[in-house]
Parts: sequence; C-alpha cells; structure tokens
Amino acid sequence: MRRFLLTCLGAVAGSIGLVAVPSVAHAEDYSAPLSSAIGDLTVATESRSGYDRDLFKHWVDADGDGCSTRNEVLIAEADDPVTVGASCALSGGRWYSYYDGVSQTSASALDIDHMVPLAEAWDSGASSWSAATREAYANDLGDSRSLVGVTAADNRSKGDQDLAEWLPDLEQCRYLREFVAVKLRWRLAVDSAEKSAMTSLAGGCADSTITVTRAR
Repeated sequence: MRRFLLTCLGAVAGSIGLVAVPSVAHAEDYSAPLSSAIGDLTVATESRSGYDRDLFKHWVDADGDGCSTRNEVLIAEADDPVTVGASCALSGGRWYSYYDGVSQTSASALDIDHMVPLAEAWDSGASSWSAATREAYANDLGDSRSLVGVTAADNRSKGDQDLAEWLPDLEQCRYLREFVAVKLRWRLAVDSAEKSAMTSLAGGCADSTITVTRAR
C-alpha cells in the first residue's frame, strides 16, 4: 500500500502540489527486463575525489507546504494513517522496513535511505552535476524507489556502500531492482565489481521489467 500511495503522489504532484518532483529537462521513459537493464548500465571507473555530503542539499521543502522531503516520504509510506500537525510534526503511523522486515511505530526510529547513496552517486557521475541537479537527486520524490524509509540501524550499516558491498537481509531481488532503477533514472554508471554483483544476484531473481522516467 505504501508504494502505491507514493507512486500516486508522485504522479499527481504537479497538479495538486503534494510532493516535489525534480525538474525533468530531458524526460524519456525507459523499460526493459532486469537482465537487459543491468546490461544497459554504463561501466566506468569510480572516483570519490572531492566528495562532500553537503554538496547534496537534502531534506528541503521544495513545494513549500511546510514538510521536508524526509517527512513527505514518511507520510507517503505509512501503512497506518499519520497525523500532520503544526510545522509538519508527525504523530501516529506505522512503517514497514523491508530491509529487515521490522515495523516501526515511531518516525524517529526510521532513516530515509537514498537507494543509491549520495557518495555512490558522486562516484558514478554526480560529481559533474550542477548543484541544482544534485539537490533534485537528494530529494527525488518523483520515483518511489529513490528514497525509502528503513530502520535506522540498517541504513547506517549500509552507509555509502554500493550493491557489491552491501545488501539487506531480506528482499534482495527487490533491492536490486530498485537500485538498478535509480541508476538508470539518473544515468549513473557502475563499476565492474558492481555490475558483476548485479548480474550474479539477478540470476536468482525474476527477470521482471524495470520501467523508469529519466530525470536527466
């Protein structure tokens, strides 16, 4: 349900202003089976030279409704209704963290994970982006796979590691699909170890179709 809600919110954001969607200057749709999608990822050497997390301005209130990106995700992904109070204070709600299969009833117990971590995005092409594009990436509410609420300990265990270096305990095929989708959406490269890990993991997953709208 939470994924359905977030997808719907993203689809209507432009007309009713519920969430902020990054500007898509060169919008185009991409669709291919998982195996082909992995094959379409560009392989390139990654470099973290010059990286600083502050270069990705995040948790902004892009639509001016008083709720930051973090809270927009929490509202959209809640399995039980959330009450939004003054200054977007949240109460109530229940969230399922698919990385570890744990439901949380406290928003403070959750982190919002960038599916492809900010440092990994930098390594994979974001180092050449403008500040505005990096901000759009860090607050991407236009695709429900870009940002996900998960148990804080899992997010911190993952850190800035790519898919070759870290996988959740549960739903690894889902994680693979979502990781690949975000890489494709933002035209991010992979290194050879990352692509090899993706290909290996995909061998045990359904070859389901990956569909994205390019964000750049």
